[in-house]
Amino acid sequence: MINKMEKGIIYLDNAAGSFPKPESVYAAADKAMREKCGNPGRGGHRLSLSALRIVDEARLLCARLFNAPSPENIIFTNNTTTALNMAIKGLFGGITEPGGHVITSSLEHNSVSRPLYYLERSGIEVTRLPVDLNSGLNVDSIKKALRPNTKLLVCAHISNVTGTLNDISSIGALCRENNILFLADAAQSAGARLIDVQAMCIDMLAFPGHKGLLGPQGTGGLYIRRGLELKTIMQGGTGSDPESPLQPESMPGKFESGTLNTPGLAGLAAGMGFILEKGIPEIEQRETCLINQLIEGINRIHGIRLIGPGIRCNRGSVVSISIENKSPADIALMMDAVFGIAVRSGLHCAPDAHRSIGTLDMGGTVRISPNYLNGEDDINICLDALEHCVKS
Repeated sequence: MINKMEKGIIYLDNAAGSFPKPESVYAAADKAMREKCGNPGRGGHRLSLSALRIVDEARLLCARLFNAPSPENIIFTNNTTTALNMAIKGLFGGITEPGGHVITSSLEHNSVSRPLYYLERSGIEVTRLPVDLNSGLNVDSIKKALRPNTKLLVCAHISNVTGTLNDISSIGALCRENNILFLADAAQSAGARLIDVQAMCIDMLAFPGHKGLLGPQGTGGLYIRRGLELKTIMQGGTGSDPESPLQPESMPGKFESGTLNTPGLAGLAAGMGFILEKGIPEIEQRETCLINQLIEGINRIHGIRLIGPGIRCNRGSVVSISIENKSPADIALMMDAVFGIAVRSGLHCAPDAHRSIGTLDMGGTVRISPNYLNGEDDINICLDALEHCVKS
């Protein structure tokens, strides 16, 4: 049995937020807070200008990472949830004709599901398509769901519950062919999978800073395709056009009311720098190896049920399991208290997903999510701990 005090915590909850971060992330955020934390764009003095340079660098790196045509297409938010709300509500707040139809999947996070349930109350129609856990959202199913008033398709690139990966290139191409806007939720893929918003025909991309991009909490963003008009869901100080009683129309200020998280964006820039240095292919390959090692080990333990794509499937770095006759909460508690391993149990803020995979009434699943900074030893220790939990 591994004593957590001897080994330190083994963190396998990167789907909720990456930990630890590269040292460069801590250093950049700390330096910005101590030396450069003026209010970006709110003055001409050196600290304000230093802070603005931090924001500009982070925006430039985001545009480079996602192949956005201009840094001005990147809007910074405090998380993916804010970005998704801005996109969904901003779109339908700006549509002049009444009604409208949205297509989404049955595996979505509440950050997508709840705004859509909210819009349904005001007359927007929503179709929730079932998803094959191994292959993702089916393009033919999307075609059959299209209506004359379909305005938007929104789905996760990778499910935060099962790790199911959607082919967003094919989905984006279909949407572009049919003049439908495509909003991709990259909460589990940004920084870990290749995302090219131009090649993939993505009109809007919501992403977190604190997960695969390895930045601090309180950072995230929204890519908005040039020429796409969204209504703002917030108005206020932007540092530009202060004499106008109306929100400025220019990007990115139109959607960035209030003071930005400069230390957080400094850390985010450092995290993206780390990713760009390593390269997405290397990160994806390493995470894939760790996931295959984890699934192969799970398949050898009698009494554990894997819920999601199987071995060697094209999938994300998220694995959900259940253990016969044991509650997910008890398993996660034992993994932490006895073995010093951080995993997550429950519904993972995605009750629609658990309803569709049959685990809603079971208290959800135990979710294990390694990332690039984990090692093979972490997976082996996790598997030993899971086997002990089955037998205890």
